[in-house]
Formats: sequence, C-alpha cells, structure tokens
Amino acid sequence: QVQLVESGGGSVQAGGSLRLSCAASGYTYSSYCMGWFRQAPGKEREGVAHIYSRGGSTYYANSVKGRFTISQDNAKNTLYLQMNSLKPEDTAMYYCAASAELPWGSGAVCATSRPYNYWGQGTQVTVSS
Repeated sequence: QVQLVESGGGSVQAGGSLRLSCAASGYTYSSYCMGWFRQAPGKEREGVAHIYSRGGSTYYANSVKGRFTISQDNAKNTLYLQMNSLKPEDTAMYYCAASAELPWGSGAVCATSRPYNYWGQGTQVTVSS
C-alpha cells in the first residue's frame, strides 16, 4: 500500500521561503514520476513541479520557475519542494503525487497529470502580502 504524507506547509510573508516534504512508504518502483500539485479555492488543480526517477529530469510550471526547486532523497524515500520568493498567489493546498511503474524513458509524461496514481492528503501554504 503506497502512502504519501506531506509536511512543511504553513503561513509566511511574501518573499519568504518554505520547504515541503513528502514521505513515501510502500513505494518500490524504479521508473516513476513524482510531483507537486496545488489547488487554490475556486481554482483548478495545477501541476507545480515534477521529477522523473531515471536521470532526475525536472519540470516546472512557468509561474514557479526560478523560485521553486523539486528534489528527492531516495535513501529517505522523501520528495521535497523548496519554495523561495513566495508570492500571495502561491497560496494553495499543496499535494504530493506519485505514479506507478512506467516504461523507461517516460520522463516527459511527468509534466502532465496523467501518470499520477497516488496522492497525499495535502499541506496548506498561505502567503500574506
């Protein structure tokens, strides 16, 4: 049973930083996508940052490029999202997501919502101006 548990959300002023963590358990795939999505009240869920396990290719939404960094620690089975220069428009519930096993070379699909089978419960990020 795959479980994803996010932590690290909170309230911060504009210009501040937060680091989100996603602890994965029961996850034994070798070719997979992991990513962060967010959803603000009244808005659709959007992909924020994604990473492919084979080679570590990363993908970012235009709105967060240069400010957010996705990374993973395989030894700890943990995914991270370092968020710097936060803006009020970054306020949302942030979700960690992961795919099941994918064919090798599937990195490009990580930037879409298609491959994600497993989702965490979310962690709230609030940025005040």
